[in-house]
Amino acid sequence: MTTTPTWRKTACILCECNCGIEVQVEDRQLVRIRGDKSHPSSAGYTCEKPLRLDRYQNGTPRLTSPLRRRADGSYEEIDWDTAIAEIAQRLAAIRDEHGGDKIFFYGGGGQGNHLGGGYGQALQAALGVRYRSNALAQEKTGEMYVDGRLYGGHTKGDFEHAEVVVFVGKNPWQSHSFPRARPVLKEMAADPDRTMVVIDPRRSETAAMADIHLQVRPGTDAWCLAALGAVLVQEDLLDHAFVADHTTGAEPVLAAYREIDVADFARRCGVDEELIRTTARRIAAAESVCTYEDLGIQQAPHSTLSSYLNKMLWILTGNFAKRGGMFLHSTFAALAGGGGGGGSRTTPVTGARIISGLVPCNSIAEEIDTHHPDRFRAMWVDSVNPAHSLADSAGFRRAMRRLDLSVVIDIAMTETALEADYVLPAATQFEKWECTFFNVDFPENVFHLRAPLMDPLPGTLPEPEIYARVVRALGVVDEAALEPLREAAEAGLASYAEAFFAAVGADPRLMGLAGHVLYETLGPTLGDARGTAALWGVAQLCAMNQPASVARAGFTGTGFEPGNALFERILTGEAVVFTRDDHDHAWDYVRRPDRRFTLEIPELLDRLRGLASEQSSWTTEEFPFVLSAGERRAFTANTIIRDPSWRRRDAGGALRISTDDAWALSVRDGDTLRVVTERGSAVAVVEVTDTLQQGHVSLPNGLGVAHPDGTPGVAPNELTSLHHRDPIAGTPWHKYVPARLERV
Repeated sequence: MTTTPTWRKTACILCECNCGIEVQVEDRQLVRIRGDKSHPSSAGYTCEKPLRLDRYQNGTPRLTSPLRRRADGSYEEIDWDTAIAEIAQRLAAIRDEHGGDKIFFYGGGGQGNHLGGGYGQALQAALGVRYRSNALAQEKTGEMYVDGRLYGGHTKGDFEHAEVVVFVGKNPWQSHSFPRARPVLKEMAADPDRTMVVIDPRRSETAAMADIHLQVRPGTDAWCLAALGAVLVQEDLLDHAFVADHTTGAEPVLAAYREIDVADFARRCGVDEELIRTTARRIAAAESVCTYEDLGIQQAPHSTLSSYLNKMLWILTGNFAKRGGMFLHSTFAALAGGGGGGGSRTTPVTGARIISGLVPCNSIAEEIDTHHPDRFRAMWVDSVNPAHSLADSAGFRRAMRRLDLSVVIDIAMTETALEADYVLPAATQFEKWECTFFNVDFPENVFHLRAPLMDPLPGTLPEPEIYARVVRALGVVDEAALEPLREAAEAGLASYAEAFFAAVGADPRLMGLAGHVLYETLGPTLGDARGTAALWGVAQLCAMNQPASVARAGFTGTGFEPGNALFERILTGEAVVFTRDDHDHAWDYVRRPDRRFTLEIPELLDRLRGLASEQSSWTTEEFPFVLSAGERRAFTANTIIRDPSWRRRDAGGALRISTDDAWALSVRDGDTLRVVTERGSAVAVVEVTDTLQQGHVSLPNGLGVAHPDGTPGVAPNELTSLHHRDPIAGTPWHKYVPARLERV
């Protein structure tokens, strides 16, 4: 008799929503996948993408042995002991000769694997590393800069209940980013009392559903957003009570808006002035408004300024801490350092601003490929693929070859791994305990520790074990200091908590090494869940920093009891509500002594005033088109799924062009064009569409990765440049790449 496999709970790993799913496994295959109805956030919803997750698990040839690069560029397999010993020795040599600040860390997980990051931080502490980054630094650091200066945290909207929703450079039909995105969009579009506004140069799937589509010219979002804010101010549509009671520094902001010529800004962005005024009035009249900005503006000209202007729309109309509005939320663990956004530290070679502890991605190659004495000399890359995902891929590959040492952890031989000195094979996200820290929900915030669905493939290791072995080889932790903690762990979490914090108090250096200490002492008591040990420390800090919210979620007691209870609950492998708030509690997350928003950001107000005289187009006679390099489509998901067979549609990643441009170039669907930029060129198959304006073309993200079954599509960052970047955050202009098209 055939036995039906049991349904096992886990989560999707393809975007930051991490929707709960249930999976049946047979012979290491993910044979059936469905939404998890018991998940407190996604409630059974999934899009179509997770249904094909077996292409991630089994669709790409796996690495099963550490690899060492030979002098001729080929690779040889070596055993784990040799790999760890050689890497530790070379890292220590670079640290001792040049300083730990010359060792650069990039990554720490992608959309689904953040658990290893805590152990990576321990290795960084062991080496004295000062500089690190991840993908957030080519997307979100402009918003982090603004958030840090306004109120000190991250905001999200109550899209399910808002009367008016404004999506700025955001297409949630494809990119999701909030729970049950598609059902929520459908409900909103069907409700005559609600209004969906989309600001986007494309008529995206979301824009096609919208009540108001402000179809700006590519790269001109800042003028459109500024005009909307100017209408609010000049027509006196503000919530004056909210501004008076909950903000400081409002008058300089209002003065800057009063100076704006709305008609001129409307002309510059290509949107009818009356439509802008109608939109602003609708926002002002609504009982509740929330907004969502994404890569459409965060990887385009004026990204940081646009983020600021977007947030002014809901702040000046008082849409915070109420049903259907915006909110600040709790945090289980921070993905980047510094709630204030930072920006005072700079990189050693180029002087680029470090925001939220992250080096701008467009600066990384420049910090390596130079003769500067403070250049980065070693790089550790964890579970990401920057040689494909960052601007100017050729320049990044060249920079990697200048390093004294490069180490990559991954499950497959990625484009970045192909440039590394050592490649360490990791277990997949379904072969180990894993989690993400994209915990941004309100009023209930959710964390999900996922249990493994199968054992690691022989020869691979989970990242926590890899980091532990390297730190052991470096010899930075005295075994004598660990033994009392091991004894305390055997006595239970209560005894362990007292012993751990006493040890850290006596030797503060151990706090930086906390992930390793927990793995070595508490970890052995957790059985096959040893890699989750670092989450005990995270749970304790979560309970200490947000005691009332954690208590409302049911984790109560004195001292270390709430943190211990939270840790024990997440070890069940199911999604857990770790904080529970109501709308008024959103004010508790404002990181200001007076709990007010600080509206005046002088640097951004100067840039706002500068829009009146600044150019609003960066194309040239040589490069007259605007290429959006990395459009999110139905079957793209960064590069996590390398198997091209997972794409049921648009398998080759077509170059989308407008009907007018197709006519002018005498091309039709299926023809080919060469896309040429200042950095490179590529040939792509044409798809003619009426969703783009004349002069605007797009290529999808996630294509152009090597696979035995072929390498379809264009790797978009073979076409992008480093110098097209935001002047504050350094984020790239991936959505605005000057280009030309040539017949093939």
